[in-house]
Amino acid sequence: MPQERRRTEHRNPSSRDLDRLSTQAILRLMNREDRKVAAAVGREIPAIARAVDAIVAGIRKGGRLLYVGAGTSGRLAVLDAAECPPTFGVSPRVVQALIAGGRRAVSGAVEGAEDSTSNAVSDLRARRVTQSDVIVGIAASGTTPYVLSALAFARKRGATTVAITSNRNAPIARDAQIVIAAEVGPEVVTGSTRLKAGTSQKLVLNMLSTAAMVRLGHVYDNLMIDVALTNQKLRRRGVRILMEASGASLLAAERALRQSGHDLRVALTMLKRDTEAKGARARLALAKGNLRQALGE
Repeated sequence: MPQERRRTEHRNPSSRDLDRLSTQAILRLMNREDRKVAAAVGREIPAIARAVDAIVAGIRKGGRLLYVGAGTSGRLAVLDAAECPPTFGVSPRVVQALIAGGRRAVSGAVEGAEDSTSNAVSDLRARRVTQSDVIVGIAASGTTPYVLSALAFARKRGATTVAITSNRNAPIARDAQIVIAAEVGPEVVTGSTRLKAGTSQKLVLNMLSTAAMVRLGHVYDNLMIDVALTNQKLRRRGVRILMEASGASLLAAERALRQSGHDLRVALTMLKRDTEAKGARARLALAKGNLRQALGE
């Protein structure tokens, strides 16, 4: 795609003479432009929903959600994948991120990494991609060779492929079965897709992982029932979750959490079904982990 056709590369008429503006004027301009992002993402909800349903179906079959990106896109992918285990209690294997250039690229630029098509193939081959996996390629321009190569390889392996881009007609759509194109328009600083394009990617990634985990049962009501209780702050949060979800007192919630071995699902079942830890675990096992079913809801 010629550079002049990529909206992410166009000059934004609203930010002409940016370097002549006062600090507050720059900030107001950025804020006005950022307001366009949520609307652009909102227009893509049907495509995002199809991607979420594919992710849920894949994970239920033992597959994984694999993000692939370079630069800012890759770093946002790494962030989203890293947050899933502590937030939703899933194994780190369930949601993974591949960034062009590997770990070094998370904190700094790796020269030429995004142009390597062979590295994309070898990185995915090392993950042993299967038909149950969902591969999400993230590229604001829609032309990043590393991402395009990864999607092409994944599709040949029979995996479900999803594209997140800011340019709907970009080459990335060729190898993606589902295209999420939040067209946010030209950036305040021409070509700096860490701005509106990056914000739209973060919003879409939030939606993909969160909605998928909710559908998979890792949230009870709107509470993080599978949050990892790895420090004092999170243990206090666990007690508050139990109190909110069950209506129990502070002492009752703390006691249930101790007796459950700090398992929020077991503790909540104990409180809501008035049973001991052993009985709560039996209920959950019978329901195959479905918390609503175990609670008779």
